[in-house]
Amino acid sequence: MTGESPHQTDESPPRQGLLDTNILVLRRWVDPTELPDEMAISAITLAELSAGPHQVRPNSEQDMYDEHEERARRTEVLQRAESEFDPVPFDAEAARIYGRVTAAVVAAGRKPHRRIADLMIAATAISEDLPLYTTNPSDYAGLEKLVRVVPVTRPPLSHEKRQDRG
Repeated sequence: MTGESPHQTDESPPRQGLLDTNILVLRRWVDPTELPDEMAISAITLAELSAGPHQVRPNSEQDMYDEHEERARRTEVLQRAESEFDPVPFDAEAARIYGRVTAAVVAAGRKPHRRIADLMIAATAISEDLPLYTTNPSDYAGLEKLVRVVPVTRPPLSHEKRQDRG
């Protein structure tokens, strides 16, 4: 895109980058100076965000959040992503790269089937020659030779804050 390599070794932040799903979920708490000027998301991230409201556990099964408030919050995150981004598709090139990504994860002694969405996001970043911004860099362990993973400080979650008060 800008000719920057995702494998660059200097510490200058890239101008462009693909955001991992967790960045979208935590975005209102993430320091914007840690994010690239030009941000993109993958269609896989949009799929994960679309599933989010349907995965809220009922109040009877947990006490970390109110199910209705959490469903509304997840719906809002999805709606904001849909209005702000035109997702990068998971196309044939990304599908081919996914094979290399899976091989790298297996070579690192990890199980790729537990991280299918993460690995598809990584394959999309590689196919677009973009660095990948995430608050969970360990999700991409073993891919260091294939994609530049840019760690972003993970802010405390709302329910973690609530537990700290009580």
